[in-house]
Amino acid sequence: MSDVQSDVQRFLERLGEHAAGRAEAQGPEPTWIAARRQAGAARFEALGFPTRRDEAWKYTDVRGIARGDFQLATNADFSPATAARLTLPIEAHRLTFVDGVFAPALSTLDDLPAGAQLVPLSRALEENHEAVGGPLGRLTGVEFSPFAALNTAFMEEGAVLRLAPGTVVEKPIILQFLSRAGEAPAMSHPRILIEMAGRSQATVIEHHVGEEQAANFTNLVEEVILDRGAILTHYKLQEAPLADLHVSSIHVEQARDSRYTSFNLNLGGGLVRTDLITELNGEGAEANFNGLFYGQGRQHVDNHTLANHNAPLTFSNENYKGILDDRAHGVFNGKVVVKRDSQKIEGFQSNANLLLSDRAEIDAKPELEIYADDVKCSHGTTTGQLDEEAVFALRTRGIDEQTARGLLTLAFAGEVLEQVGLDAIAERVELAVAGKLPERFNLAGLVETAAALSEE
Repeated sequence: MSDVQSDVQRFLERLGEHAAGRAEAQGPEPTWIAARRQAGAARFEALGFPTRRDEAWKYTDVRGIARGDFQLATNADFSPATAARLTLPIEAHRLTFVDGVFAPALSTLDDLPAGAQLVPLSRALEENHEAVGGPLGRLTGVEFSPFAALNTAFMEEGAVLRLAPGTVVEKPIILQFLSRAGEAPAMSHPRILIEMAGRSQATVIEHHVGEEQAANFTNLVEEVILDRGAILTHYKLQEAPLADLHVSSIHVEQARDSRYTSFNLNLGGGLVRTDLITELNGEGAEANFNGLFYGQGRQHVDNHTLANHNAPLTFSNENYKGILDDRAHGVFNGKVVVKRDSQKIEGFQSNANLLLSDRAEIDAKPELEIYADDVKCSHGTTTGQLDEEAVFALRTRGIDEQTARGLLTLAFAGEVLEQVGLDAIAERVELAVAGKLPERFNLAGLVETAAALSEE
């Protein structure tokens, strides 16, 4: 047996062991769930882990995942004090998971408005599995990728959010995923399903964070279905420990006049891969992709995005910024596809990258694929380093070199950060990107000055 086959079989053995334990404890599953698990396992076995010979993975080596001997967590024990330190200080409805296991003691589900349902996936499957069975897997099936197939095979826990027509959730909804430093590395395969009916509105914060010494693997699949006029603001704040491995796919379906706004903020993780896809299926549908990835050490951050304009009069706008230090490696592959007869659409895409080290590396590939003629589309990418003249100019104002570089780096990120509507999230990003800046400075004024100097 080759090493590749051995890697696949090890994961399948874990699946078999877990399935036997679940059957003994809970009895047989509904037929459709068992069938999907089998389909996922079969597809994963046929595909194996992607290699750099696969076009979509040519810059990302997943052998660290494939060769890992990961276990499935069996409990959600986590230090309340550590959880409190890691948790975003935001008043919110909250579902918390520890290595993929639901943690009710760390969750807050009070005061949800009428018309809103937020439950762990396990409970949704137990209480009304038929209602979940239709949408679950419709956007991201086992054919999407080996990791999606693997997620389907292990699919058991995650979050389900459903909003009835016209429901507005005022407080943010936080889906918190805590990574624990255990004796053996853990793996989890969360599944998130969001269904928002017509004219409903919500803000969802997906937060990945954990104990500093954790070295776990998260393989997440998220499906978002927005009906006519639904509005979702989606923050994904990824600040997992530096030894964590994180793969996720987010697939969005948008009906007429819906609006999806994504903030994909990557600060942590040793290897991170995110696929973000939206299907703009109805006139007036709008998607905004805002991204910021910051890498240091030997971090590897890979972002693949796709906006499919499947209907006329649809709009997409994408702005991704990368900041890479030390020997970090970033990947950006953004694609806008305009389908035939999708006239009068607008699709804009921009990617800018800042390299803080001569050893940092970025592979950027913006793409447009257009099959209609009445469109407004543009794309572009730039890569550069800090302007040393701007650093010098700030130092002449009495600012030390480290702070000056931090301010200029923060100014580079500012175009994305100024769109972030939650201070607690913006502050986490600012601290990661620029470090702790002295309070005696007028930060807003200095950032504005640094930005102006860097443009001169």
